[in-house]
Amino acid sequence: MERRQSMVRDMTAGPVVPLLIRFAFPLFVSNALQAVYNLVDMVVVGNYIGKAGMSAVSIGGDLLHLLTFVAMGFCSAGQVIIARAVGEKRPEDIQKTIGTMFTFLLAVSAGIALVCYLLRFPLLRVLNTPAAAFDYAMDYLVTCVCGLVFIYGYNIVSAILRGMGDSKRPFLFIAVAAVLNMALDVLFVKYGHMEVFGAALATVIGQGVSFLLSLVYLYRRRESFGFDFNPASFRIDGPAFRRLLALGIPMAIQSAAVHFSKLVLMSWINRFDVTYSALAGIFNKVNTMCGVISQSFTTAGSTMVGQNLGARKYGRVNRTLLTILLIGLGFAAAFTAVMLLWPEGVYGMFTPDRDVLSVAAVLTVPIILNFFGSATRSVAFSLINGSGQAKLNLAVAIIDGMISRIGLAALFGFWLRWDCYGFWMGDALAGFMPLVIGSAFYLFGNWRAKEA
Repeated sequence: MERRQSMVRDMTAGPVVPLLIRFAFPLFVSNALQAVYNLVDMVVVGNYIGKAGMSAVSIGGDLLHLLTFVAMGFCSAGQVIIARAVGEKRPEDIQKTIGTMFTFLLAVSAGIALVCYLLRFPLLRVLNTPAAAFDYAMDYLVTCVCGLVFIYGYNIVSAILRGMGDSKRPFLFIAVAAVLNMALDVLFVKYGHMEVFGAALATVIGQGVSFLLSLVYLYRRRESFGFDFNPASFRIDGPAFRRLLALGIPMAIQSAAVHFSKLVLMSWINRFDVTYSALAGIFNKVNTMCGVISQSFTTAGSTMVGQNLGARKYGRVNRTLLTILLIGLGFAAAFTAVMLLWPEGVYGMFTPDRDVLSVAAVLTVPIILNFFGSATRSVAFSLINGSGQAKLNLAVAIIDGMISRIGLAALFGFWLRWDCYGFWMGDALAGFMPLVIGSAFYLFGNWRAKEA
């Protein structure tokens, strides 16, 4: 048993702050690399192809993010379930959860990829894809859809490792993929003249390498976490599957709702012209970079909260949440200073196109609001996800992802006639809704209960 548990990091003992930071730091670097990984396509395409290419990468990238909603939701659920099993010393549940996750999610990724390929033309049309960017967007979407199984596979392995308290290996795998993607982006787009297809191909190759490396790592250390990789071990276990569905469905809906609402906003923005479509890409990429801190501490916080709830150490949960809040606000303030003091540098990093840069200042206030929204979201989701509150995740999905984001964007954009600025303001303000819901849950909810 001791050997089997050697990969597990116990987060129920020791000083909270250094333990959380040590666990979150590799996640931060990993997420930063993943954000850069996604950012490189936009920067390379923007500098060598122009605003039509930027629009295509923005649209194709947003669609791809929507297609990963099942992976994001169920892998987050699997991480929480594994973390709780670690805290409660139940290795048999860890094994069953791992096998169930692999079989279910890889099958889902293949099904989603097939459906998306068959519906590729209607999907781009419903988003009002500008004519100048349509062919580019099609190239990007189809190529990335072919690599969807790699995205799902990497997220499965990362969820397993992070649930056990290992955040270093996922960082190493994505680091290799990020460096490879950056090199191939320049090679394919600048020197190979493969345009947007080259950027998408570089992304798929990087994702494939990342998944294969992580899978080999798990296989070589299969005895240390109790999963033998025999075909029988990949059988979907009934109780484990029900636990995964109970927590994963609301988390997946939450992820899908946010991405779906962003696609709705993108379709409204695309009604203007390719300049604003390219600008939307900058808005999304800057917010992705800002969300690196939030995602890192949400993942680390969910694991730490999950283990300590399993061990019934509620004081450590409080200290974890306070630490996450203070760190998030500090980074938000630093990012805000950069945006206010050096906006031209930030926007100019993406493109030299004068049409895009002449109107880029419209993004500044919504971006700053998103910085602080991300800081508060990490606290709320650490508690909600770590406590395994399926119903509350569903409420956040509906309120944050659908009602608030689309409703506020429509209010500001159409009713107040703020146009694209209103759409981006609605998106930014909706980001504070998880804080409101999470605060109510902290004060009045049953998060101290052992079982969700």
